[in-house]
Parts: sequence; C-alpha cells; structure tokens
Amino acid sequence: MDDTDTQTNSVASGDEADPIPATADTSMWPTGHEESGYRKVLELLTTYGSVPFWLMIIYYASTQFWPRAKYGVLFLGGTLLLYILSELPDAIEDRDYLDVGAMVASAIISAITTGYLFFNFERLYVGSLGYALPHEYAIAAAFTLAIIFLTWRSFGSTFLIVVIVGIGYGLVGPWMAGVLQHGGLTTTRTLRVLVLSMDGFFGFLNQLVAAWIALFLLFAGLLKTYGAFDLIFRVAVRSAKYLDSGIAQTAVIASAIIGSINGSQTANAGMTGSFTIPLMKDAGVRPESAAAIESVASTSGQALPPVMGAGAFIMASLITGITYVDVIIAGLIPAAILLISIFLAVHYVAAPQIGETDPTDHLDTTMSRSSIAFESVKYGIPLFILIYYLGIVQYTVMTSALYTAVSMIAMGVIIPVLRSLTIDEDPVPKTIRRVIVQTVDGFREGIIVLAPVAIILASINGVVDILMATAVPTAISLALMDLSGGVMLIGVILAMVISILLGLGMPTTAAYTVVALLIAPSLISQFFVPELASHFFVFYAAILAGLTPPIATTVAVAAGIAGGDFWGSAYDSIKISLPLFVLPFTFVYHPEILGGNLAPKTLIAGAAAMIGAIAMIHGINYRFPYGSIRTYATRAVFFAVGVVAMTFPDRNFQYGAIAIIAVLFGLHYLQKKTDVALPV
Repeated sequence: MDDTDTQTNSVASGDEADPIPATADTSMWPTGHEESGYRKVLELLTTYGSVPFWLMIIYYASTQFWPRAKYGVLFLGGTLLLYILSELPDAIEDRDYLDVGAMVASAIISAITTGYLFFNFERLYVGSLGYALPHEYAIAAAFTLAIIFLTWRSFGSTFLIVVIVGIGYGLVGPWMAGVLQHGGLTTTRTLRVLVLSMDGFFGFLNQLVAAWIALFLLFAGLLKTYGAFDLIFRVAVRSAKYLDSGIAQTAVIASAIIGSINGSQTANAGMTGSFTIPLMKDAGVRPESAAAIESVASTSGQALPPVMGAGAFIMASLITGITYVDVIIAGLIPAAILLISIFLAVHYVAAPQIGETDPTDHLDTTMSRSSIAFESVKYGIPLFILIYYLGIVQYTVMTSALYTAVSMIAMGVIIPVLRSLTIDEDPVPKTIRRVIVQTVDGFREGIIVLAPVAIILASINGVVDILMATAVPTAISLALMDLSGGVMLIGVILAMVISILLGLGMPTTAAYTVVALLIAPSLISQFFVPELASHFFVFYAAILAGLTPPIATTVAVAAGIAGGDFWGSAYDSIKISLPLFVLPFTFVYHPEILGGNLAPKTLIAGAAAMIGAIAMIHGINYRFPYGSIRTYATRAVFFAVGVVAMTFPDRNFQYGAIAIIAVLFGLHYLQKKTDVALPV
C-alpha cells in the first residue's frame, strides 16, 4: 500500500493525525489515488520542463543571443516556475491549502512579470528610467511579495526577517537615528530598484547565477544522477581503510568534495550525512562526534577550490582586476591548511572510539577494476576539460562551464554504451534508455539544486541594492571605526562577529555576498586591508555561521541525523574546526598567504599558519595522559603559540612560536618513547 492509500484510510477512520476537520469541504482537493495522480503529473512537468530550461541556458552560453540583463529575467522566471512545480506535490499531499494557493499565485505572478519585463525590456531598461506606469508598479509589488514568500518558504523565518528589514529600511530611513538615518526611498522608487529597473531581484547576482553558476550546478546534478557521488564515496572508503580513523575520514573526504560543488554546508550535511553519520556510528563513534565531523567536513568543503561552494565565482565578479583562476589559486594554501588540520583533529577524536573494522565492509557491492576505469574516464574527461579551458587556456567561466556540462552529458551517454559493448550484459538499447533517463533526471536534479540558490541570491540582490541606495556600507564603516577606536584587531574581531551573524542560516553564496558588500569595504577603506584578503576574511567568517551556536544550522541538521545532543555536537565541531576561526585573521595580518605563487614570503606565511593550526588541533584534541590541571595548562600553551604562529604580524614572534611548538612536540615524543615524566 502506498503512502497516499495510508493517508486516505486514516482520514476515513477519523485518525487524530488528520489535519482536516470532519466538517471541512474537501471535494475540490485531490485525495487518495487522485492525489497520487496529481503528484505524477506535477513531477513530470518539473522533469520535462527542466529540459527546455537547460537547453535555453546552454543556447545562451553558446550564442549570448540576448543582453545578459534580458536573459536574467527569463532565467529567474523559469527558475521560479520550476521550483514551484517541484514543491507543489508535497504541499498538495500535505493538504496545506494556504501553501498551495500561495504557490499557485506566485507562479502566476512570476509568469506575468517575466513575460511583461522580457517583452518590454528595451523600453523599461533604457527608455523609462526614473518612472513607470501604474500597472507596472502593481506588477512589481506583486512580484516582490512573491519573491518574499518563496524566500521564506525555502529558507525560513530568519532570512524572511533579513529581507523584510532590508527592504523596509529603505522606506523608514528618515525615522532612523544616528548613522543609520537617511533621506528615505519612496515606495515607487523602491519598486523600481527591486524590479522595474532590471536591477534588484534581477540584478548582477541573478545574472551571475544565470551566466556562470547555473551550468556548474547542472554539472553537479548530472554527476549525481550518473553515479559520481557513489564513486566518490567508494574512493573515500577505500582511501580511509589505511588509517585507524578511516571511517571518520570517509566523511571528511566525501563531504568536503561534494560540499564544494553543492554550495550549502547545511544541505550537504543532510545529503552526505545520511550516509556518513550512520557509518561512523556503526563503527563506534559517538553521535555527537559523528555529527561534529560531518558538520565540519561539509563546512570545509565550502572553502575547497576550484568551486568553493560557488563563492569563488562571486568573489571574482566583485573584485576588480581579479579573475576566477586568481581566486581559486589564492584559495589553495588556506584550503590545504584547513583540510590537513581537520584530518588531524578527526583522527584524534575518532580513532580512540573506532573498533577493529574494515571500512570497505560497509560497501553493498564491489566494483571491478574495469568498471572503475570506465567510471574514471566518464568523470575525468569533463574535469580535465574544466581545468584545461578555465585554468590553462583561460577561457571565460561561462564558456568553460558550457564545455564541461556538455562533455559530461556526452560522456554520461557514450561511456555506458561502450561498457554495454564490452563488459556489461545489458543490451545497448536498454543502456541508451537508461542513460537518457539519467540525463533527464540530471536536468531535474540541477533545478532542485539551482532553485534555492537563485531565489536567495535574487532576494539578497534586492536587499543589497536597497541598502546601497541608502549608503549603508558607509554607515557600517563609520560605526566599525567608531566602535573599534581605530584599533585594527578590535575592528577585525567586530567584523568577524558581524559576518557570522549575517551568515546565519544562509548558503555560502548568499552569506558571502552580504558580507562582501557590507563588511569587506569597511576593512578596505578604514583599516587598509588588501581587497583580496578582505574578501577571503569575510568569506571564511561567513561560512562559520553554520558551526557557531546558538543557531549552527549545519550542526543542527547533522545532530538530528545522528540522534545526538545539539550542544555537545556544536562543542565538538568547534574543537575540530578551531583553526577555521583563526585563519581569517591570517589573511588580514599576512595577506601574502593568498599570493598564489611560490614566492618565499607566501611559502613562509603558509608554513607558519600550517604549523600553528596543527599545534592548535593537537593541543585541543589530543588526549594527554596527565591530570586535569596539567592537561588544561598544556592545551592553553599549544593554543596560544598556535595562534601566534598563525596570525602575529611580527615574523620574529612567529618564528619564536614555531620554535616553542617544535620543542613541545619533541618533549611529547620523548615522553611517549621513554615513559619519563617531562615538564609538559
């Protein structure tokens, strides 16, 4: 019996869980098998609607037929419609009539707005600057409400408040106090900024997603449906069998790689955590530790080149004179520091908890060497094309993404057919049918990943344009300088706290965009931090929101899967990721670490930060065989010298801290070998 049959029977029997009162008139709503029919129809509409949508994106990337702003209108409208289609089945099944009505209304409004703006683009974009017709203001107001509703539906009340406060601030400026006071925007100007000017919701972030990020998310969707994530898990599991903490390291490898692609640490914790967390728990890892490891691994993936949770694309678009390749090269050393320190921390935490077990025992099936070879070619060729065109030939991001996505489709079809002709028992026609279904499912999966990113960045773009029109960044800069008293360390700490607060509950792209436009300019103008270093600082600080209590959305998701205590999981996640909280300060005080070259100063800064991060991880997570007082003292010493080695501006102090770290590790090594009590 399917779920809908069960629900129908519970309604008929008067089950208490039935959300509909007995007196309600439900004749207009589908029930039972009718409801199942609605679901199938809507799911088919979503799936097959995604095909022309992605073909449009591929066509634009190939020809750039329309102006980017005009294409952005069509892109956002199509994304909203497909998102609503994908969400309607669950709302109908839950019989949430208000939600269904609001989504249908939003779909109608989105379609009308998209069509009107697209077909009147030239007049609105060029000929009607500064004014609009009454019905155009009505369309803009309705579309604003639709975007706000869809944002709330995707990301909850916290972000809803951010959007409403951001837009409302533009209207109430004259009544604000102090540096936040401004002349105020009229309602009509607000609607022009948000919708009718093709900025706001349709602005540069939406256009960036449409031109750059969308094709990478299509690539991610195809990777998932073609089976790449399964291959990543297999490689991670086989690699992890050589370490005592091997099963826990599986989460780090798999979650970091997949998290870098999907662009949301919270969503990634839910997706990969559903596999890695039970795996760790079965091996003996505590629920809190398993949740913490998954949370930190998913978060670290957001900083992992070449995608960096799509943040690299936005960073390249915001910094003048910096290309996407420059960003990912600059991010290599910090990512290496982060991952190595996390590997070490996970080993310290998980190894004592894991019993004698072979990680490969948890694989349901084995994969032959020939199958691995075919799979490696299938995914390796698109990856090589991406690296070649983006990093070596240095084509544009859009062109490189186009070639990568198209090559993935080609390999996803060709390689399985070749396997059928050589090693598989499946006949070629059956294989062709299967890969066509996988490709179409990949298009649908791409929409599922893309839609929340597009919606939240459209909302962010609207809020940011309103704030820019009211000169909020200047006000924040003045306030930051005033509160810090001009002391750089205090100003940077305040900037980090604000960045974490602004990043709460947001995916990587949205969190980084907000802090990049509101906080980074303050660091640049008031404290003269180099532009690239400022952006890396706020980028790393923003992704910390997913690990920082009391919100810690990534930890909350992972703890829910693990069945562990939230606060215990959050505490463990901070211990494991401690260098991540310090590394942003390294960017400020040693921006040469982002040099992206082999210059001595870059290598020295990277080595000092690496040694400091390892010292911090060792001091906080290693199980010292001492009494509590001596253990706390030892942890404090390791932590302090680690922070100095990572961040202190004076190089001589860094060298001194590194020398102390070397002595401490030497003493611990001698103690372990000789069992002789030593001072530390």
